[in-house]
Amino acid sequence: MSERRWISRLLETDPNDTSLLLQRVLLGLIMFPHGAQKLFGWFGGYGFSGTMGFFTGTMHIPSPIAFLVIMGEVFGALMLVTGLGTRVAAAWISAIMIGAALTSHVQMGFFMNWFGAQKGEGFEYHLLALAAAIPLILRGGGRYAVDTMLQAPKALRAAVRQHAAA
Repeated sequence: MSERRWISRLLETDPNDTSLLLQRVLLGLIMFPHGAQKLFGWFGGYGFSGTMGFFTGTMHIPSPIAFLVIMGEVFGALMLVTGLGTRVAAAWISAIMIGAALTSHVQMGFFMNWFGAQKGEGFEYHLLALAAAIPLILRGGGRYAVDTMLQAPKALRAAVRQHAAA
């Protein structure tokens, strides 16, 4: 597949699909505070240094992976909200959710710790995030996605060619 075709496929989406708009914006808004905790220390988080120290020292996650997790939760979330690189952002968030579930949450069981009755959180949240991200990987960002605007020149060229051929 040519580079141009690959990029076109990456940006392609249905510009009238409101459900994809809602999915990507809500997933981005849900993920951003988690990333802001890790990067900025907002919402009771430990900030970049504290999170990197925990990921690399306590969890023994390689520093490049730890860095990508933090950046993915912040910038992947912002990419989802704007619809810029939706498929890449959704895949990034998916990888983070799968990694978090497998490394930290599977052993706690399925359910979140709503009532403080278990030692940690289960993987239910991670599955919900995956359920929101997978359609975005498959179908793109939908209505009002920046990806759609980046595709606009292609659609315009196709319309001009079609008109010229008529």
